Amino acid sequence: MSEGKPDIILTTDRSMMTTHHGKEFLGFMATGPAIGMPERLWMWIACPKMKTDPAGRPWQAPYALRKLEALLQDNGYNAAVIDPDHVNRYLADAKILMLSHHDYFALCPPSSEWWVVTKKEPVNAKSFRRLMDGLNLAEAKRRGLKVIVGGPAAWQWLYKPDLIERWGIDTIVDGEGERVVTDLVERAYAGEPLPKYVFVGPGDVPSIEEIPTIKRPSINGLVEIMRGCPRGCKFCSVTLRPLRHIPLDRIEKEMLVNVEGGVRSGILHSEDVLLYGANGIKLNPDALIKLHELSKKYWKTLAWSHASLAAIKLAESEHGLIRKLAEIICDEHQRYWGVEVGIETGSPRLAKKIMPAKAAPYPAEKWPEVVEEAFAIMHDNNIIPAATLILGLPEETPDDVMATAELLDRLRPYRSLIVPMFFVPMGLLKNKDWFTDVEVRDEHKEVMARCLLHSLRWAEDIVNKFYLKGKKNYLLKLVINTFLKYVSYKGGKVVRELGIKVPELLEKPA
Repeated sequence: MSEGKPDIILTTDRSMMTTHHGKEFLGFMATGPAIGMPERLWMWIACPKMKTDPAGRPWQAPYALRKLEALLQDNGYNAAVIDPDHVNRYLADAKILMLSHHDYFALCPPSSEWWVVTKKEPVNAKSFRRLMDGLNLAEAKRRGLKVIVGGPAAWQWLYKPDLIERWGIDTIVDGEGERVVTDLVERAYAGEPLPKYVFVGPGDVPSIEEIPTIKRPSINGLVEIMRGCPRGCKFCSVTLRPLRHIPLDRIEKEMLVNVEGGVRSGILHSEDVLLYGANGIKLNPDALIKLHELSKKYWKTLAWSHASLAAIKLAESEHGLIRKLAEIICDEHQRYWGVEVGIETGSPRLAKKIMPAKAAPYPAEKWPEVVEEAFAIMHDNNIIPAATLILGLPEETPDDVMATAELLDRLRPYRSLIVPMFFVPMGLLKNKDWFTDVEVRDEHKEVMARCLLHSLRWAEDIVNKFYLKGKKNYLLKLVINTFLKYVSYKGGKVVRELGIKVPELLEKPA
């Protein structure tokens, strides 16, 4: 380290500290158990080791850790993100160990859905446990080390008191941490007791001015453009947070940090990229065009983290904006871009009840039509969505589930991956084996089978025509295509047992 060993270590396990070979979609494999191959091979596909410098600092790191690193350094602390394989080198001299994760114990979807289906523990939870058990924590704790955990999955620790005790967790930070982390660090340095749990509510989130600018590259060049979401879906905590748009000059600084660090592709991160610069859900085409022109100035390729299907439909039908953005994005360096979208349900009744603003400005009753039109727009403009839907929503009926199955049939012509997830109320987590309490009914199996067959139908097309081009990806493509054939064989047997017409659903796209 340029200023000696860090006093504050920021890290996470290998399922997070990885580039996924520069292919974010491969990260979905880290949410499941190893199927049809050894776990080491599964991890190589989904979570290859990160390149580090001699000090163990990773070339790229999760964005949340980069934000904390910058915040602490801005406040004068010797803090550094360290690759998990190198953390033990520094524990003896460190004052604080900070951990962040999207899914510490595989309790979030889609990990929980994989767990329900296979009855096997997903690799992300196993990887995190290996990290923690492999650290010299007991000795470091005796010397006064404080352990602080946070990130989107911080709430999961509340249901793991045995692991809090086992690994000596001092503080859990639940929510956006910029306003509270420095206070916790000051207390730790002063030898003062730390609170066991800190909840950051919607009224305590940081302003734009309080959000630091990263100083080193983020995973696959991810750059945040906005926080919060105005749609108010009842199953989502993000909608509770106020909307904050990051100014273009701040976005440009983080793009430069990545490019200067050798990361020439990037991901625009927001709960809904198309709402950047918007007034509520009223789109701002000029702001979006400027954002994408800036992105292509620095990046060879780009992707979106998330977009809403209603915004995609509105952007194209009212402004011709998706076509305009495609003209900016697609060039000699890229032919497509990826995004995560939420279908959630195909039932207009359920959509109106739990996510009435998700279809806005269109009526919730028209949600299936909004979804289908948005998928058609994405297909025509070479946008490849990874879509989610939720099974077991509160007040869900068999008719609601079958409406989702019917929508899946209508989405068959459109290039996409569709992942079903289970809604798991927090109360179920009080049971140690909470996932066994999810009631998987016949109609759920019908939807899950259709999702599998839809994704298999398009996966080979995506991998071979768009996703893994060039000689450097030959081995990875070969392994993935072999795996897809295995899943197709196994999945086909299961689907036949459920009585679904396999040939019709597995028909390859033209």
